[in-house]
Amino acid sequence: MTNSAVDRWFNNLGKRPALAVTLSILWLILIGWVGYGWNLGSIGLIDETEPLFAEASRQMFVTGDWITPFFNGQTRFDKPALIYWCQAIAYAIIGVNEWAVRLPSALAALAVISLLFYTLHVYLARQDELEDIYRPTRRWLTAALGAAIMALTPEMIVWGRTGVSDMLLTGCIATALLCFFLGYASKAMGNGQWGRDTEVNSSQSLIANRQSLLPNKWYLAFYVLIAGAILTKGPVGIVLPGLIIAAFLLYVGSLREVLREMRFFMGMLIVFALSVPWYVLVIWRNGWNYINSFFGYHNLERFTEVVNGHTAPWYFYFLVVLLGFAPYSVYLPVAIARLKFWQVKYWRSQERSQQLGLFAFVWFVGIFSFFTIAVTKLPSYVLPLMPAAAILVTLLWSDFFLDKQTRGQGGQEKIFSLSGLSSPTPPLPHSPHSPTAPTPPLLHSPTFPLWNGWVNVAFLSAVGVALFHLPQLLGKDPAAPNFPQQLQQLNLPMLSGIIWLVSAGIIAVLLLRRLWLPIIGVNLLGLTAFLIVVLMPALFLVDHERQLPLRELSAIAVQAKQPNEQLIMVGFKKPTVVFYSHENVTFFKFTEQAQEHIQNQAANKVQPGSMLVLSQPKKLMQMGLQPADYENLGISGAYQLIRVPLKS
Repeated sequence: MTNSAVDRWFNNLGKRPALAVTLSILWLILIGWVGYGWNLGSIGLIDETEPLFAEASRQMFVTGDWITPFFNGQTRFDKPALIYWCQAIAYAIIGVNEWAVRLPSALAALAVISLLFYTLHVYLARQDELEDIYRPTRRWLTAALGAAIMALTPEMIVWGRTGVSDMLLTGCIATALLCFFLGYASKAMGNGQWGRDTEVNSSQSLIANRQSLLPNKWYLAFYVLIAGAILTKGPVGIVLPGLIIAAFLLYVGSLREVLREMRFFMGMLIVFALSVPWYVLVIWRNGWNYINSFFGYHNLERFTEVVNGHTAPWYFYFLVVLLGFAPYSVYLPVAIARLKFWQVKYWRSQERSQQLGLFAFVWFVGIFSFFTIAVTKLPSYVLPLMPAAAILVTLLWSDFFLDKQTRGQGGQEKIFSLSGLSSPTPPLPHSPHSPTAPTPPLLHSPTFPLWNGWVNVAFLSAVGVALFHLPQLLGKDPAAPNFPQQLQQLNLPMLSGIIWLVSAGIIAVLLLRRLWLPIIGVNLLGLTAFLIVVLMPALFLVDHERQLPLRELSAIAVQAKQPNEQLIMVGFKKPTVVFYSHENVTFFKFTEQAQEHIQNQAANKVQPGSMLVLSQPKKLMQMGLQPADYENLGISGAYQLIRVPLKS
């Protein structure tokens, strides 16, 4: 299909809104299913964090106690209740299984992707109106690209497929920030409606907003989502968005105006009315145990001290973003530089709706800086900045999606060609709505950063070469000792290396032929092929080697366990056994502790006179247990389940 045919197709699409909405929904479903729905529940829970959430939610679902989370017979104060509520509701709908555990994370990811698609489309539609130009190709391709980059990002895929609270927090924070921007921009856009009568709509919307005690619908959604973030992970759910929005509004000089417009104090009442009651109830029931554990240990200490050994150098998050946002991360420096964020006068002169790039920049830098300062570091902490990174890179590429034919004032067709993207293009007319706003140099005169394209080639080549040697790079995992050999037998390292080296080669050819537009598509297709051909089979292999033995032995324990018989695990802690066996498990890190425990139970003549022990064969030998001393119930993978008689 030629470029002119593509332009005509999108032009017709713009005139048929019902078809446009249908195709948009289908696109979002497609990328959402590939990234998050496909085989979501076909792989067992992965130790150690995921089953902690899954079991706490199951306890909540079974007992009906929706206030205090429990795991393995003990309170679990690591996270607030929203993730447990969501998983428990999913259990009630589709049953207690892996799909239900991960469904809240997948839905949160889809919510971010969908709202990002809508925000980009609104931003470009308003830009077209301000410039009196009709560019449906650019509008739809940019929104579709942004959604695809967001959906098919390694860090988003990993956490969107994991049943923990990180993606739910990202979903709440990211959609809240997008809702804030849409509310912030709606003043200029007539509360989301634009056309020739924008100023009239805007005035009517402003008058109506002043007469209402509640903020507009986007700000209202923002407050509700902030309450959700607080219920997902505590104070960070309001601190992070608050810092980002405050920094952005101070930069553009609109802090007081927007706070009044947002009905800030009414909004805070809404936030606290939705989020505080659960905290009051859980503190009322558990007192200082909850306060010290959650607010002290899991919030204050994680920010000021190293918790659970999660320390890392200052440059840790540079590596996380480089790999977690790969392969698009190589374009982030250029995407940020093109904004020229240091030009304060320029950005303050722009209409609110056209400050999306600046807002994404403040969002990205705010979260990156916050967690770089924090002492405890984990890769998942910077997950909420991934939508901002997607916006920045998408806006960079949107400069190359300009249509050949655009519409001038009065509906007159104007020729506006960017087929030679390396050449400057004529400036576009400005709308009377912003007569003094200058045009940023890169916005309408895009020049592809050729050096950045070659960095893209070098990065993909390095990744491809590294993946060829993946079995040698992997460390020894006692739980899955045969995993590297299994990877090699399935040729997954070779396939992954080929995918990225071929992608690098195609991009190199495109660069030599000065064809810029397909480059981002090659990156997207490369990651999609890697997900389908390599990552998914590798996940099934990990599950088969590492987690399936624990599920099999958990099922045996359920069948063999006598009433009141204790189940202990020696040498390691695998919470999946608690979830799959529905039994409390006593964990012992050292064999000496387990040996002493068995002797004490025997001396106290605990009934029944036996105990189930799950461990590795070498650990059993270290405990002094010979085959004649126990009944073997099952061996699977690296683990063995036995029944030990209690002999005094």
